[in-house]
Amino acid sequence: MKTITLPDEFNLNPSKSILIYDYKSVTEISKQQILLNRNTFSFLQKGAKEVFSENSTCAIDNSEFLLMKSGHCLMTEKVSKDSSQYRSILFFFSEEEILNFLQKFKLETSTSKKLYSTYSFKYDSFIKRFVESLLDISKLSKPIQEKMLKTKLEEIMLYLLDLKGVDFIYSLINNSNNQHRRFIQTIESNRLNKLTIKELSFLSNMSISTFKREFEKNFHCAPSKWFQDKRLEHSAFLLKNENKRPSDIFEEIGYENLSSFIQAFKSKFGVTPKQYQSN
Repeated sequence: MKTITLPDEFNLNPSKSILIYDYKSVTEISKQQILLNRNTFSFLQKGAKEVFSENSTCAIDNSEFLLMKSGHCLMTEKVSKDSSQYRSILFFFSEEEILNFLQKFKLETSTSKKLYSTYSFKYDSFIKRFVESLLDISKLSKPIQEKMLKTKLEEIMLYLLDLKGVDFIYSLINNSNNQHRRFIQTIESNRLNKLTIKELSFLSNMSISTFKREFEKNFHCAPSKWFQDKRLEHSAFLLKNENKRPSDIFEEIGYENLSSFIQAFKSKFGVTPKQYQSN
């Protein structure tokens, strides 16, 4: 699958640190490999969106919008049922703009140990007006756009900061000095997502061969075996704690049919799913 680099794909001026693009499509995509070379707000207007990143998964409809850190992600876009269209107002900005923002407003440091690559937020009346103003600005001359968009970035950041605290802002700063930790985080965060080895390699920014080698070095088994075990352990939790039926969960766990799920479960736990539930 071809990797799409954004915002380069839209032929926008790469020298500008803040860019806006009104993205529309009538074609659905599933787990498209995306390389974001800017941090990005995706103000979803029509359709639905799902994003898998190194340490988070977000699925939204047009009642929400996303903030995505630059880097590798997998993106699914679904058109809306009423208009057969997907539309998102994309607001791109560089890491340098975030560093300038932190310096200008002298924000306290985040104390959170868990910072995510993708955050979802609910629309409110303020945010809706904000997005409308972005579209109005996009119709102005380029020099004026550039000056106003810097102010608009500060505006949305200050507003979200007041609502959510500082964690989401610090998550946008590149922390590539601990690649090992990021690799482990990518695996752990996606252990229940039905991603292929190729997709996981992409999120880890590795070739498939390097990914497999790193995986076996850190987890001491093949990726397919490790992920199968984690999903079967999750199925045991669902059976015991949420009283789910085997027929309700086999697809969620990643099996094509019920019989293969029962066989794999018995091989791991020594009993069938029903026997496990009744014990």
